[in-house]
Amino acid sequence: MTDMSVTDARARLADVVDAARVAHDPVYLTRRGKRIAAVIDADDLDRLIEAAEDLADIESARAARAEVAAGATAVPWEQVKADLGLA
Repeated sequence: MTDMSVTDARARLADVVDAARVAHDPVYLTRRGKRIAAVIDADDLDRLIEAAEDLADIESARAARAEVAAGATAVPWEQVKADLGLA
């Protein structure tokens, strides 16, 4: 049950949710043969969001290190705190 039309999913919503929740396999909803949405387990979604945020943090850290290595001037800690309203 990987791909299913929206119409079929509407008629079998409980089955769609159970398939995503129990099998941890996304169910893709289609309209006119094109995938338009997916139903996935909520815990799986939370893990995906966390992984994406971690990856974004890693990429930001790499970019910051590259800027420093290229000679960019570091922002003083006091300025960072002031910009964040912490000072």
